[in-house]
Amino acid sequence: MHEMSIAQSIMDIVQQEMARHQVSRVSVIRLVVGEFTAVVPDSLTFCLELITKDTPLEGVQVELEEVPLTGRCKACGQEFPIVEYRFVCPECQSGEVETVGGKELYIKEIEAE
Repeated sequence: MHEMSIAQSIMDIVQQEMARHQVSRVSVIRLVVGEFTAVVPDSLTFCLELITKDTPLEGVQVELEEVPLTGRCKACGQEFPIVEYRFVCPECQSGEVETVGGKELYIKEIEAE
C-alpha cells in the first residue's frame, strides 16, 4: 500500500511548513489527487489518521479534491475523459493522446491557527 508512504511524506511537508511559519496547530489539509496516481482516497485518509494519532496533527481535517483522468488528442485537439485507461480519441480514434489531467498529487492548502 503506497498510500502509507505518501501519507508520511504529506505529514513531513506539513510539519516542515508548521516550523517554517511558527504554527502550532493545523486544522485543515487540502490535497489534490489525480485518478492516474492510483491513490485510493479512502486509504490515504485512513493512513493520515494513523500517522497523526498522538501527534500535534491528530484530528486534522483532510479534504481531497479528486481530478479525473483526462486526455487531449494530438491529432485533432479533442479533450476528453479517459475511461478504463483507454487512451484512444473518441472523436478521430487516434491513439496519439497526451494526458492533461489526473496525474496530480500535491498539497493545495494548509489551514493553520
